[in-house]
Amino acid sequence: MSSEHPGPRNPGEGHGTIVIVEDDHNIADLVDLYLRNAGYRVLQANDAQRGLEIFEREQPVLVVMDIGLPGPIDGLEACRSIRSAGDTPVIIITARGDEVDRIIGLELGADDYITKPFSPRELVARVRAVLRRTDAIRDAGDEPKIIGSLSVDSQRREVRINDEIVPLTAREFDLLEHFVNHTGIVYSRRQLLDSVWGDGWIGDERTVDVHVRQLRRKLGDELPLTTIWGVGYRCG
Repeated sequence: MSSEHPGPRNPGEGHGTIVIVEDDHNIADLVDLYLRNAGYRVLQANDAQRGLEIFEREQPVLVVMDIGLPGPIDGLEACRSIRSAGDTPVIIITARGDEVDRIIGLELGADDYITKPFSPRELVARVRAVLRRTDAIRDAGDEPKIIGSLSVDSQRREVRINDEIVPLTAREFDLLEHFVNHTGIVYSRRQLLDSVWGDGWIGDERTVDVHVRQLRRKLGDELPLTTIWGVGYRCG
C-alpha cells in the first residue's frame, strides 16, 4: 500500500515542493511538519514506486529518500531513477551503521545523507544548504570554463566533452565546478567538504573520494585531476 499526503497548507509556502519517501509515518510526519514550517510544500509517499510517480508528476525541487524501503523497488533503485531523469537534488536517509548503503547511495548520485535517528532541524538545515548551492550555481552568469576539450557551464549546469553533454548529479557538478574554478590549488578532503558540501557539514571524508571516483569514471582523462597522496586533490 502506498499513500500521498500533502499535509495542511502553510500560508508561507513558496520555496517549492519537496517529496518525502519514507515508510515510517512518525518520521515522515515530523519531517513534513518542519519542512512546511520552513516554507516548503511537502508531499509524502511510503514506498518508492509511489514516490517516483509523485516525482515525475510534481517535478519537486528536492527529494528526501529513505533507502531502506519495503516493496519491489527500494530507495537505491528509486535514487537511480531520479538521477537518470535529471539533476533534482536527493538527500538519502539511512539507518545508523549502514555504511555500504550510504556509499552506494552517494555513488548513485545522492547529494547528501543523514542517518537515523536524526534531528528534523538538522534535515531542514541540510535541505536549505543543498538548495542554496543549487540555486547559486543556476543563477551564475559566468561564461563556461574550458579545460582542453572539457567545458563546464555554470549557468546551464552543463558539462560537455567535445561538445557532447555528460550527465552529472548536482553534487558531482558542484565538486567539478569547484575544481575548475580553482585550478592548480591542492585541496584537502576536509576543505572540499567545507567548500562544496557546506561549512560545518558533518560526514565521512571518504564522501569526497566517492564523488571524485564518479567524476573520473564519467569524464575520464579529460579531467586533469591529480591525487596528492596524504593531502587531497588538485585540478590542472
